[in-house]
Amino acid sequence: MVRSYAIIDLFAGPGGLGEGFSRAGQETATPMGIRVSVEMDDHAIATLRLRSFLRSFDAGFPHEYYDALNTGRDLPRWDELHPAAWRRACDEARQLVLGQEGVFEELVPILDQARDGMHGDTILIGGPPCQAYSLAGRSRNLGKSGYVLEDDGRHYLYKEYVRILTRLRPAAFVMENVKGMLSSRVDGGGIFDRVLDDLEGAADGYRLLPLAIAADVGVGRNAARDFIVRAEDHGIPQARHRVIVVGLRSDLARGQPERGPLLLPSETVTVAEALRGLPPLRSGLSTGDSVTDWQKVVRDRAKSIADLSFLPDGVRSVAREVADTAALPEHRSSSIPTNDQPPTSLSDWLQDPRLAKVLHHETRGHIADDLGRYLFSSAFALAEDRAPKLSEFPFWLLPEHRNRETGAFADRFRTQVGSRVATTVTSHISKDGHYFIHPDPFQCRSLTVREAARLQTFPDNYFFCGPRTKQYHQVGNAVPPYLALQIARAVRSLLP
Repeated sequence: MVRSYAIIDLFAGPGGLGEGFSRAGQETATPMGIRVSVEMDDHAIATLRLRSFLRSFDAGFPHEYYDALNTGRDLPRWDELHPAAWRRACDEARQLVLGQEGVFEELVPILDQARDGMHGDTILIGGPPCQAYSLAGRSRNLGKSGYVLEDDGRHYLYKEYVRILTRLRPAAFVMENVKGMLSSRVDGGGIFDRVLDDLEGAADGYRLLPLAIAADVGVGRNAARDFIVRAEDHGIPQARHRVIVVGLRSDLARGQPERGPLLLPSETVTVAEALRGLPPLRSGLSTGDSVTDWQKVVRDRAKSIADLSFLPDGVRSVAREVADTAALPEHRSSSIPTNDQPPTSLSDWLQDPRLAKVLHHETRGHIADDLGRYLFSSAFALAEDRAPKLSEFPFWLLPEHRNRETGAFADRFRTQVGSRVATTVTSHISKDGHYFIHPDPFQCRSLTVREAARLQTFPDNYFFCGPRTKQYHQVGNAVPPYLALQIARAVRSLLP
């Protein structure tokens, strides 16, 4: 009899981990499917429910989905068109605040039913919120008046994960968090060792396994840094370094053979390769936007940069090309893809032949001064194969910022260099885009939601609900789904 596994997804965000596990469960004789996913955010839960609904159709997503996307219409009322499937999706994706009083008790019947109904064949996945652990979050917290580290409940939300782990007693679990968790300290000690102790001792016990290196069978538990996964080593076009702990229930861990890393390295995918097929766009002007006005501002800034004799010749040459070209982009949005395709390693994962449009590919507006900064940064990156530091900007392009001389904002205007992997896509992309400048100086803009989603390896047919700011936020907070697919395959290989 074929064994199947029910997945419980906690702190699910827009569903990055769940997407990878769901897809892995569809391609094997060992089926895996999401039983319940839990998320607190209004817009992320809407995205989760839509994706759960779409996955419920065995023959592929319903034609009404593609009809709406390909014609630019609003999505239909799924509760009217497919009421039973929509009810199941709403039952699967639950809007709950983990750690809030009464929420665990609400989940207990679901956990017990999944555990007993599947005879223990369940998998727990998820990552507690990372703001309290990340280096950026810790820096912001220290600047808050009256902030007390030990009173920040986000440090202890992992305990809610452990509490559910203990109740569910799954065959395996995956817990993901930021690398800053390794150095985060509270109550005078390191938080990560406590996390590992609690995970290891949950229920009847778990064997903790790293993904990117071989498990240290002889010593007992691997060192903390062994649990770091570098996404760029596994075909993700982004330098995203995360702590990912896999746990295998002790009864299943006994007798497991020694093996090498669960995740094997794969070919590097660059920013330019990941963005292939997405049409070029212009940015907008925050005030008085028009094609003519935007192109004039860009050409004027390009001419000024090209005339600066102290700049590297390559940077001046790129700026001169921008100033002299007659082919600057005219459109701020485009739904028609080009014929170019991402690398073979990603194209099958990203692309959907039934989708005739590009989703979420609209640009922001920027002030005229920022257009000059974006143009210089992207021209420099193209010529020098690296993004410039703020200290390398011409003086007249420097922002009026009181801390600009401190060095704290050295990467304030950062181009994602086309020949390299991107820097980490974070939720900060929802704010201003300065850290996520497009590599093409002729477009002179920050990344669109779809471009950020490409760097995060969300399939092109993944629809993010809510306004654009919230779409960016969902993308930046997610686990790259293509990485999640590889993690799911690795976990599945450990299970009977």
